Amino acid sequence: MSLAPILGDDADTLTAAAYLHDIGYSPELVDTGFHPLDGARYLRDVAGADERLCRLVAHHSCAVNEATERDLYDALTKEFAPEQQELADALTYCDMTTGPDGRHLDVHERLAEIHSRYGPEHLVSRSIAASTPQILAAVQAVQDALIRMEGAR
Repeated sequence: MSLAPILGDDADTLTAAAYLHDIGYSPELVDTGFHPLDGARYLRDVAGADERLCRLVAHHSCAVNEATERDLYDALTKEFAPEQQELADALTYCDMTTGPDGRHLDVHERLAEIHSRYGPEHLVSRSIAASTPQILAAVQAVQDALIRMEGAR
């Protein structure tokens, strides 16, 4: 909700995506074991969710890198096109500045938390390492937009 001033009409979509982006971790929804794809499929096929919401969940936080590690790149990209960059960046910002307990974290703290939780050799850690430049750029883009919005007031 704090990003609503920079998102306009997309604020509700982002809010829903922020709440639902990890739904694919639910044991009842696991199909591939890749939570962005499992969650997006559930939202599309069972919940009948908006296509944009499904795309955001499917591609959140540079999911294509982990999809590649899991040999699911083709499945992910054929079923779900990426969402517009500004909205994808906003979801990455939400995901990568919030810890598993809901606490606000600096992006570097969040990245360290992920690496610590999974260990250096895990495919999630490798995927996050590959995604780090994009994640940092997304977080910076959102922070810059917030600063510009504040300066315009």
